[in-house]
Amino acid sequence: MNETQDRIPTPCPACSPELETVHEVLSTGGAVTVRCSECGHVHKVQPEPEREVTVDVVISQDGESVTANVTTPEGETIAVGDEFIVETEEMLATVRVTSVQVGDEKRVEEATADDVVTVWSREVDNVGVNVTIHPQDGSREDSRSTTVYVPGDDEFEVGSVEAFGDDEFEIDAVVVRDDAAGYDRDRYELEGDAVLAKDAKRVYAYDQQTSAWSAW
Repeated sequence: MNETQDRIPTPCPACSPELETVHEVLSTGGAVTVRCSECGHVHKVQPEPEREVTVDVVISQDGESVTANVTTPEGETIAVGDEFIVETEEMLATVRVTSVQVGDEKRVEEATADDVVTVWSREVDNVGVNVTIHPQDGSREDSRSTTVYVPGDDEFEVGSVEAFGDDEFEIDAVVVRDDAAGYDRDRYELEGDAVLAKDAKRVYAYDQQTSAWSAW
């Protein structure tokens, strides 16, 4: 029974105890107060319990994977980009759906929970972001890559200078992940553009340490 409906079908103990009639919903709570549209009798009905299913979740983090499970209403839609909290004895993490498996090796963008075999996901509380750093002279031949680890809600802003350990670089562009929502481009390169770390597939930047590219 959907308690948000204005009208619901249910038997009326006064005029139709065996067959359902249309009832107006007067109030909701533990029990739903309704009025029969046939005879006007007001009574309470218990909402039907929502059926739930348990879904396996594979969580990727730093190149490793762990398996957990979550319980959700069977009619709930699970889609790529959805985020939810997974709690196990080993971890408590916010994860983002990257793929939904509904059959043997068949993956789709979304499905209802009762059709889902496995949800593939990645942790987004803390993430590793790949950064390609170019020399200050713009040469691509001597570019190098590194991975920085930051909270998922941190931002990478084009034009800002960031420091991580021995690296200091100015962000030139940010490529957005396929599972990220709310972006109108897959690459941001205008000064002031910002992308959340959990949404960043790769950052391109220019080195800010003058001695970093010395042959000595």
